[in-house]
Amino acid sequence: MNFLELAKTRYSVRSYDQRPVEDEKLTQILEAGRVAPTACNKQPQMIFVAKSAAARKKLASVCSCTFDAPVILVVCYDRTLDWKNPLSPGYESGETDAAIVTTHMMLEAASLGIGSCWVGYFPPDRVKAALNLPENLTVSALLPLGYPAADCTPAPMHSSIREYNDTICEL
Repeated sequence: MNFLELAKTRYSVRSYDQRPVEDEKLTQILEAGRVAPTACNKQPQMIFVAKSAAARKKLASVCSCTFDAPVILVVCYDRTLDWKNPLSPGYESGETDAAIVTTHMMLEAASLGIGSCWVGYFPPDRVKAALNLPENLTVSALLPLGYPAADCTPAPMHSSIREYNDTICEL
């Protein structure tokens, strides 16, 4: 499958079967995030892998959108490492870098037949406290991973895409 087909067919999985994600596939997914581009190659990302029942339970206690996935990636960035734009005071690249990293991992997962769902609906400080994460980290996204349940289908909005000219404009 080419990249555009992959991008069009991947969808947010909100129902997982409990087959474990093979270590080799998880390693490939994490590697996709590790090699993702970041501003000035600062690489501020830090990914926490919640595979144990205890870690996933902690996350589920503060986030209703873990979907009982067998693996949950907690995507963070280190505020002491992200790029600060000297031409735009206050602009820091951490959130954007973390988004790029998350996208790379999400698409690599899809290429391996692993479902995922980008989750931003959570209280970052509560996730940070539940996992006892360092103060210098900001939690940016959760990425539940696993094999889609047999009855899992894309949400109705999945195929709703704005028209080309509504999102793209030539100058």
